[in-house]
Amino acid sequence: MNKPRLGFLGVGWIGRHRMASILETGAVEAVAIADPSPEMAAEAGKLAPGAKLVSGLDEMLALGLDGVVIASPSALHAAQTIQALRAGAAVFCQKPLGRTVDEVRAAVEAARTANKLLGVDLSYRFTEGVRRIREAVSGGELGRIYAADLVFHNAYGPDKPWFRDPKLSGGGCVMDLGVHLVDLALWLLDFPKVTSVSGNLFAGGEPLAGRTDRVEDYAVATIGLEGGTVLRLACSWNLHAGQDAVIAAEFHGSGGGVALRNVNGSFYDFTAERFRGTARETLATPPDEWGGRAAADWARRLAAGEGFDPAAEGLVAVAGVLDGIYGR
Repeated sequence: MNKPRLGFLGVGWIGRHRMASILETGAVEAVAIADPSPEMAAEAGKLAPGAKLVSGLDEMLALGLDGVVIASPSALHAAQTIQALRAGAAVFCQKPLGRTVDEVRAAVEAARTANKLLGVDLSYRFTEGVRRIREAVSGGELGRIYAADLVFHNAYGPDKPWFRDPKLSGGGCVMDLGVHLVDLALWLLDFPKVTSVSGNLFAGGEPLAGRTDRVEDYAVATIGLEGGTVLRLACSWNLHAGQDAVIAAEFHGSGGGVALRNVNGSFYDFTAERFRGTARETLATPPDEWGGRAAADWARRLAAGEGFDPAAEGLVAVAGVLDGIYGR
């Protein structure tokens, strides 16, 4: 059986990392690479010397690919995903899949219509800590989950100007970081119905107050779920955090609790613990090479012949919550 033939659209740092993870599976073949930067494209070419350097998505799709891996700026994600799907290629896309729930819904519907596998790089699902937490939640060990506290503070913030342009990014730290928190919570709870969303957004320490010329760099939100469960979310860029990052997802149940927390400000190292009263049990500790697992999983599933996965509907639910936080 021939391996699926892939194109890689956007091969900056994250694109090359995901490309390496995908190719390490041995399940697929890289046949095309495109990036506005000749230097980035050349670096990616070292990972797949036989791949053709092409000008963009149109030339890439003309090669009759089985799949496209997209790591371009956020404003392009939905349109490029839909174009690839309509051309008969499965897609693995960086988050966010779209800037609004309408863009995300259109991309998911395109995947459904084409019966093609659609994946998004919601990589925290694939950490060992989250895997162990999911086992505890789904196994009923925590009783009824009635609340969760979700935090992602990045003390640096993005280094590309388009991240801070609302038209190009669709939003600031909520779109960049909050998407991971919302996805983790809804996914771990099997996507219950969202009943309410409220948010407060700040830029430079001042309430954003509906301004459309800048994006938020700090946000807090409350999300109500069917059955009364409440999620509390906080995320930021360039916060005076005393360390590189503060990342945590804590779930509180009637029979116990669990928490995923980063270690010593790390963006990559996490512990997971389960709590019963004042006692705690360690579920997972570093090291854990999780960054490329979502991409590798998509590649293996594509090679196994999988088509559209109805679980992609969860992407629409997450995007709807983000729209709610932004008051859209």
